[in-house]
Amino acid sequence: MQVTEIYRSIQGESSYAGLPCVFVRLTGCNLRCTWCDSEYTFYGGRKMSLEEVEAEVRRLAPAGLVEITGGEPLLQEREAVPLMERLLALGYTVLLETSGERPLEEVPPPVIKIVDVKCPHSGEFGTFREQNLAALTAQDEVKFVLADRDDYEFARDLTRRHQLGSRVGSVIFSPAFRKDATGARDTSHCLLDPQQLAQWILADGLDVRLGLQIHKFIWEPSMKGV
Repeated sequence: MQVTEIYRSIQGESSYAGLPCVFVRLTGCNLRCTWCDSEYTFYGGRKMSLEEVEAEVRRLAPAGLVEITGGEPLLQEREAVPLMERLLALGYTVLLETSGERPLEEVPPPVIKIVDVKCPHSGEFGTFREQNLAALTAQDEVKFVLADRDDYEFARDLTRRHQLGSRVGSVIFSPAFRKDATGARDTSHCLLDPQQLAQWILADGLDVRLGLQIHKFIWEPSMKGV
């Protein structure tokens, strides 16, 4: 499989935010989101066998949390699914970060799917496969990255229409970060002010989680491998 990087850091997003986690970041993505902060994963990387990836994960942490991410990891489904199965067999808690543009049916059931549904101003609106909703369970999470009010209203309406709050473990509304963010470790880089987002969530009575990318507040926002 083609791998951009494998490293251990603090999980920055999802309901697992703040926990130590090993990240296996695969190379390649078929989407081009306007706010993408991982364009360096689109090309390059290095070829690694499943055995090599497993060995590196075990070297970094003999147990705990592992996230398979990208790019879009399910572009390499033929290798990614066996990797997830191997890590599960070793006792790891496995997260999969995916756009939901690729089918989810073959993902092993114990894997916690974190599905990033693309909103109107992502540049990839309409790519989410609604058929994937049938593959989501109470342990999975749906995330919306929001740049403005239009994005918020789309996320709010989809959440209500499909009753996501009772379908998955967590629904996350997260302000988009400028992809060229650098320097200050504060909310000035958010395309949507988190305070404004909080006000909208409260006004609409939504039972969702407001998520911030905490790794961008811990480290310099443009830093890779954290």
